[in-house]
Amino acid sequence: MKNGPLFLLGLFLALVIAWSGIVLGSHAQLGALTPYFDDGDGQAYPLRPSGLAERGQLVYADLGCAACHTQQVRRPDIGSDRARGWGERQSVARDYIFQARPQLGVSRFGPDLTNLAARKPEAPKAEALFNLLYAGSATHPAYPFLFETVAVSGETPAHALKLTGALAPAAGRQVVPTERGRTLVAYLQNLNTGYDYPESRPLPKPVAPAAKTEGKK
Repeated sequence: MKNGPLFLLGLFLALVIAWSGIVLGSHAQLGALTPYFDDGDGQAYPLRPSGLAERGQLVYADLGCAACHTQQVRRPDIGSDRARGWGERQSVARDYIFQARPQLGVSRFGPDLTNLAARKPEAPKAEALFNLLYAGSATHPAYPFLFETVAVSGETPAHALKLTGALAPAAGRQVVPTERGRTLVAYLQNLNTGYDYPESRPLPKPVAPAAKTEGKK
C-alpha cells in the first residue's frame, strides 16, 4: 500500500485527538473542582474524610466491593434510587473530589452505598456492619479474615462482636475486627452525600407558552 505510513499516521493522530478530547477535556472540566462553601453553614462541602476512612477505601477497593455495589445515585426520572432510600438527589462530580479512587461500581447485586451514612430511616451502626462482614448473609459473602480471635481476661475489647450459637468464640476469647476491618467500616460510615449542591438540583422544566385565543366576533 503506497500510502500506508500516511494512513497509519492519520490513524494515530485521530486516536490522539479523540483521547485528548475525552480524557484531557474531562480533566480540565472536572479536575479543578473544589469544595462548595456554604455561607449559611460556614462550612465547605463535601467534608474531608478522616485518615481512617481514607485507608478504608483501599480495603473496599481491594475486596472488590464495587463488583456488587455502586456509589452513584441516579436521577428520579431514570431510576428508583430515591424511592429505595439510597439518596435524596442525583450524584454529581463534586461528591467524589476527596476520593482518590471513586468506586462508582459496575452492577447492583447489592444496594447502592453512596449515601450509606445518611441512609433513611436509619443508617447501619458499626456493630451491624461488623456482624455482616464477619458472618455474611444469604446475599452477602463473609470476610472472616478481617477479624481475629483474641484472649480476654479483663475488660471486653472495643468493637468485640456479640456472637451466639455456632459463631460464638470459646470461653475467655472474643472476636474483634483487625485494622483493615476497622478502616473499612470507618469508610462505609463516612459515605454521606446528603448536602444539596447547586449543580445537583434538576433543571426546571420549560414552561410551554400559553395558547393564544382570539376573541369571538
